[in-house]
Amino acid sequence: MQETVLTFKRYEKKYLLSARKFELLWERMREHLVPDEYFRSTVCSIYYDSDDFALIRHSLDRPVYKEKLRLRSYNVPGPDSPVFVELKKKYRGVVYKRRVQMSAAEAEAYMAGQGRPAEEGQILREIDFFLQTHPVSPKVFIACDREAWDDRDEPELRFTFDRNLRWRETDLHLTAGSEGEPLLDEGEVLMEIKIPEAAPLWLAHLLSELEIFPTTFSKYGSCYQRELLEKYFNGVIVCV
Repeated sequence: MQETVLTFKRYEKKYLLSARKFELLWERMREHLVPDEYFRSTVCSIYYDSDDFALIRHSLDRPVYKEKLRLRSYNVPGPDSPVFVELKKKYRGVVYKRRVQMSAAEAEAYMAGQGRPAEEGQILREIDFFLQTHPVSPKVFIACDREAWDDRDEPELRFTFDRNLRWRETDLHLTAGSEGEPLLDEGEVLMEIKIPEAAPLWLAHLLSELEIFPTTFSKYGSCYQRELLEKYFNGVIVCV
């Protein structure tokens, strides 16, 4: 399969909103937005880590540099459906995302060291190096129902609204459906703003007026802190 090379460099700000706060915000911001090309989807991700959860523990320490590796699909794929292998890095607040596309079956085999995509490329070599230097395996599946919007005047400014966040630590395959345990309180919305450079004044003023402030919320980090951390230290999760 031909490699689809997609790279992103941007700032990403997250905001955890109550149902009421979202309603107030949406009434004021909707006039500025238009639906994204992939407006509605169920975003499915499998996060990879070492058996002692070294990657997420390092990330939660808020270092200057951190990275994560995941498989991602937009809606539940079949074995031959396209998915992305993503290497996401963050340095001094700037997010760099590198990803390659392959089929779900091909991606799972590649990540397990049991196969290789037909097409080579620079990003695939970067992921190869990561896998060679980090002994990782699938640890958590996370899904959400997402709406994606673009700024009407600045298309590179993107907004996503994630609802019904759920997760599981079994059946760690993208093809196994999107069911899972809730990760947010009922009605909560996780808003993420992808900012290529600076936010427009209308947005800055609106967030300030409604007292909506960024959060450090991490989907995988929340799973680890709420459930996996306790199991790991209680010996339920055994590292071999």
